Amino acid sequence: MVQRDSVPRVDAYESVFAALAHAARRRVLLTIYFNGGSMTAGEIAAIFESTWPTTTRHLQILEAAGLLTHKKQGRMRIYRIQRKRLELVRDWLAHFSRNDKH
Repeated sequence: MVQRDSVPRVDAYESVFAALAHAARRRVLLTIYFNGGSMTAGEIAAIFESTWPTTTRHLQILEAAGLLTHKKQGRMRIYRIQRKRLELVRDWLAHFSRNDKH
């Protein structure tokens, strides 16, 4: 039973770290964070020099990893950071800050 429960957690770590592996996606998250935690796709795209399809792809990867969600408002998509999902990164890094040595 433990193995079954750990598989989704491992997959979650994999998708989050894979999404964060690209510098542009980390910049997108930081940009949204420093702009109050949510931005429209157009606002995000205007900040970066990437083409629209590239920006869209980065947003899709972040969303697939659970780091962003979006809500449609008319013709706009408003992206919001999912702070709970980012806790996976903090929890994983906590392994290295423990006092016990292995």
